[in-house]
Amino acid sequence: DSFECPTPSLVPAAENISNALQKYSLSTEQRILALCPGAEFGRAKKWPERHYAEIAKRHIQEGGQVWLFGSQNDQQACDEIVGLVCSSVNTDAVQNLAGRTSLQEAVALMSQADKAVANDSGLMHVAAGLGVPIVALFGSTSPDYTPPLSEKSAVIKAEIDCSPCFKRDCPFGHYKCLEEMAPDRVWSALKNL
Repeated sequence: DSFECPTPSLVPAAENISNALQKYSLSTEQRILALCPGAEFGRAKKWPERHYAEIAKRHIQEGGQVWLFGSQNDQQACDEIVGLVCSSVNTDAVQNLAGRTSLQEAVALMSQADKAVANDSGLMHVAAGLGVPIVALFGSTSPDYTPPLSEKSAVIKAEIDCSPCFKRDCPFGHYKCLEEMAPDRVWSALKNL
């Protein structure tokens, strides 16, 4: 038997949006790509920073800007992404908001994004709830259980035998489910959203 699952909907107050934009000196003039590279569950849910950086560079090269979201635990990963991006493109176009915003501010700011890329995480569900078109990445977990509940989503999952293993860390130590998820696949899904 199948059952109907209502699609969640988040609608931040206009005041919260304008306050957050002002507080972090952000502009919505250029197209915004939200990147959510964290996952509290563990490393086996995290797409590599260099892959996120590749997506960010491509978006910036097309005239867009990138906002990185996450908790304090994600600051280091986001700093690494910023470093990789800034080594080759305009530094002003990437903003690391990880660990700086409250959840309310993160929701308000993410509502302004044109598209998002996220690991299977809480922020993936936030983006889906906001109606932001999202590419959701699944390594050790399965979209059969926790998909983004949105019509405007694309799921990319690992295509290797040992996935999904549902482990926090790769039992084999290779993290191939994430390493081999090529940025080209994610970029093309993002373009087709």
